[in-house]
Amino acid sequence: MSGEPVSPCTGTCTLDPLPRLCRGCARTIEEIMAWPTAKAAEKHAILARLAERGQSVSVRSK
Repeated sequence: MSGEPVSPCTGTCTLDPLPRLCRGCARTIEEIMAWPTAKAAEKHAILARLAERGQSVSVRSK
């Protein structure tokens, strides 16, 4: 775990109501809201949870 991770945001910001995840980046609304002020370690933790969800995290920065 090193450095400031890149945001997983894809610019497709639509929440899927059933799993309650963004259809673009697969984050929860809580994870999306926390991202801008989260420290690098928490951002890495969010990215790890995305990986557990089976989502790619190599997307553009925001």
